[in-house]
Amino acid sequence: MGDALTTFVAKSKVKAADLEHKRKLSFNIDKYAATVIKGKQQYADLELARKRAKNIKWRAIENLDKYLEQFETNFLSRGGKVIWAEDADEALDAVLKICQDKQAKQVVKSKSMVTEEIHLNDFLAKHNIESVETDLGEYIQQLDEEPPYHIVTPAMHKSKEDVAKLFHEKLGVAPNLPPSKLTQVARAKLREKYITSEVGITGGNFLVADTGSVCVSENEGNARLTTAFPKTHIAIVGIEKVIPSIDDLALFWPLLATYGTGQNVTVYNTIFNGAKTADESDGPEDMYVILLDNGRTNLLREEVRESMYCIRCGSCLNVCPVYKNIGGHAYGTTYSGPIGSVITPHLKGMSDFKHLSYASSLCGNCTEACPVKINIHDMLLVNRHISVEEKHGSFSEGISWKLWKRAMLSRTLMNAAKGGMKSKVVNTLFKDSWAAQRGPLQFSQKSFNQLWKEKNS
Repeated sequence: MGDALTTFVAKSKVKAADLEHKRKLSFNIDKYAATVIKGKQQYADLELARKRAKNIKWRAIENLDKYLEQFETNFLSRGGKVIWAEDADEALDAVLKICQDKQAKQVVKSKSMVTEEIHLNDFLAKHNIESVETDLGEYIQQLDEEPPYHIVTPAMHKSKEDVAKLFHEKLGVAPNLPPSKLTQVARAKLREKYITSEVGITGGNFLVADTGSVCVSENEGNARLTTAFPKTHIAIVGIEKVIPSIDDLALFWPLLATYGTGQNVTVYNTIFNGAKTADESDGPEDMYVILLDNGRTNLLREEVRESMYCIRCGSCLNVCPVYKNIGGHAYGTTYSGPIGSVITPHLKGMSDFKHLSYASSLCGNCTEACPVKINIHDMLLVNRHISVEEKHGSFSEGISWKLWKRAMLSRTLMNAAKGGMKSKVVNTLFKDSWAAQRGPLQFSQKSFNQLWKEKNS
């Protein structure tokens, strides 16, 4: 097995058997599920809203080059600067150059999955630049030296007791503090960082083409502080985040909030059009937008193009039975859960990450839960087909399926395999996977075909 697959199987086996881990995860996901139901009540016709959102994203992705260029033209017209990054290295080099030009030794960063994708914090640390996470969940994960566990809720797998213990060990505060006190500790630590950092870095939830705007949604206000105090603002945004018009935000902002956290709308929704102007009293003096590809154009192939409609609400993770059992870190990727299983093989290589598309029950909950109606479970099947067509499977796997197909197409061969033989073969072949955590399988001594004949004879 490849390294990614070996790691996935090993971590999955541990987490699937960790009852305390599943208890914490279930507790937090159940709270989200309850609030999402309430959030949906704001809609008179939710299905119509979802269909309209999907149509808008379809138009945006079908005309991706046009809308990205329109965004660039409009953003540049207000004095902003746009950098096109084909891969992670180009994006990292661009950030480093800006930081060095500004003589920055410390940056503050709001929650951003795309910066996790390019491993920005580790990169800056190697160049003696401290990168401070300002989102509370991300701050917790940074203290614990872990990547985010969930697209929306980085520390979803931790209880309040876990966080209190972490703060005690890492920050030297009193043990067993309640959440309100822990928040105050984080606030005191982080507010100093805002006013002493030369550069603020954010992601972007949407790129608005017709106004040249970057939109950032958050619930804590940390992104606004990240962009208000430092003299330079860098927004790193995936190219798939573009939408045609500012009028579309009235549709997408509530959908993102409803399906992400169950809110009617996120607490802070900010539209950035560039650096502050002469008549403005606050904001950055320079603003850069780094448009990141990093494999996203691979998703333009027709079979999986819908995956580029994703608005990163995390809803598909919350309903996925696989994610609920193994959690976010087992995937070994930035984007976990169903949507991560669709896009990661195309972003990072089918040969190394095809196994993610097999880690699914294909129940369809992910598709049902998606606010923009992405056909996620069908694309997991498409990925499996692509991996076979491109011959990424092993020789033994290919032979096994050929033998299986031959047997399934022959009633004689099916009847020849008696119950005892089936039980022995299956329990031997799958002794390290299925049988390791369960009792042995015992097939009936008679096949359905035999029983049917006896019944009707």
